Amino acid sequence: MNLDGLRVAVTGAARDTGLLLAGAFAERGAQVYLSARNLAAAEHAAAVISRRGPGRADAFRCDLAEADSVRAFAAAVADRTDHVDVLVNNGAAYLEGDDLTDAPDDRIEDVLAAGGTGTVLLTRHLLPLLRASSRPDIVNMISACGEVGHRRSGAHPAFYAAKHAHAGLAEILSHRLRPEGIRVISLFPPDFVQDGPRQADGDLTARSVVDCVLFAIGQPRDCFIREFHFEQVQPGVAKIAP
Repeated sequence: MNLDGLRVAVTGAARDTGLLLAGAFAERGAQVYLSARNLAAAEHAAAVISRRGPGRADAFRCDLAEADSVRAFAAAVADRTDHVDVLVNNGAAYLEGDDLTDAPDDRIEDVLAAGGTGTVLLTRHLLPLLRASSRPDIVNMISACGEVGHRRSGAHPAFYAAKHAHAGLAEILSHRLRPEGIRVISLFPPDFVQDGPRQADGDLTARSVVDCVLFAIGQPRDCFIREFHFEQVQPGVAKIAP
């Protein structure tokens, strides 16, 4: 797939699945604007991606739990480009724990702010750049924790709540933005591994999730793939690592 010249913003892209996503776009020629809570980590990721080419990556700090940081990232991207073709809402703070009391208030606040408010604000502030694109897509890496009735993850209830907020945002945006030709694509993977054999009796891998994203954005513009849902063949094996 040739994505030469495509302009892509990816949150939570300094490691794991976010890094794979950013790298996959750049490997196909895209210009990537990647962000992470830690600027040094984002800069390292961007340097590695840019060396590999053929696309390039620029690094930015964005803590989705901080509204000012979200606005600053969106403004910085707007200073670099007059449009964004793909926004990948990947960044999210993971929190583990069976009981609501397993985490302190400040951690719960961060998880809900990043997965809920921060994602809403970033999408809002980048929407003008998406509207300026001839082929705009919003990709949401949500998690099976955002599905109604899903109970198989060991994630904290606050993480479930944040992912349901993200799912609700994606649902209404898909309906309201479709008349403008903006596709809203959401993925609901169960707990998955970063590496491993990609086979039917194995655990879902990050690379397979990334391939689903590339498949969806590569479809003709009359094809609106709204959601990807996955069978969880294996029991929960690992934390989701955006």
